[in-house]
Amino acid sequence: AAPRSDWLARIEAHFLSDDRIGGVGGRDWMYCGAELMEGSREVVGRVQWFGRKIGNHHLGVGAPREVDVLKGVNMSYRQAAIEGLRFDERMRGTGAQVHFEIAFSLAVKQAGWKLIYDPMVSVDHYRAQRFDEDQRDEFNSMAFTNMVHNETLALLDHLPPARRTVFLIWAVLFGTRDALGFVQLLRFLPTERELAGQKWLASMRGRWQGWRTWQQCKQHNGTLYSLFSTVHKG
Repeated sequence: AAPRSDWLARIEAHFLSDDRIGGVGGRDWMYCGAELMEGSREVVGRVQWFGRKIGNHHLGVGAPREVDVLKGVNMSYRQAAIEGLRFDERMRGTGAQVHFEIAFSLAVKQAGWKLIYDPMVSVDHYRAQRFDEDQRDEFNSMAFTNMVHNETLALLDHLPPARRTVFLIWAVLFGTRDALGFVQLLRFLPTERELAGQKWLASMRGRWQGWRTWQQCKQHNGTLYSLFSTVHKG
């Protein structure tokens, strides 16, 4: 991505305006080849109460506002806000780990920092070729499963218990065009036919694997906590 001439100055101004701002991002003007993707959206970078993630970072308009998730192509963080944080190594993908920024952004938010999206903090995003199974605009079952796994894991990590349950039910029954539930399968079957079925199976596999990864880490952390408590009491 190529930042606009005032990109850094605008980021600095946000950080100086409020000590609680931990991250700043903005619009990525996305090009598919030589063609600019047009459009405008007011709602950007939000996680709805039932776990649906809304992106739209490449189409955002309006005033600067607080968001839940920044996009990897255009995000900057205050050093103090990410002290000790690391990118989640459980994210899958042999090249790009799609949705890694969900986990990272939500970790910063969970620590009490604000994330700001300002459409004027903009970059020109020329989408590069990927050199793994995740080829842009081409369906690949493994890449699709990895993407859904990463999103599922990130959301399960950060949603409260009741909302986790709602999220899993919503994800299996409804889902989105990028992570199909049963209703989305029925929606796309008439136009995509066999491809819709392949996407749905990959989505369900990703949801299941994301849940399994989360459960395994939860059990591992619980075991470590029990061992620590036993040693401490001893």
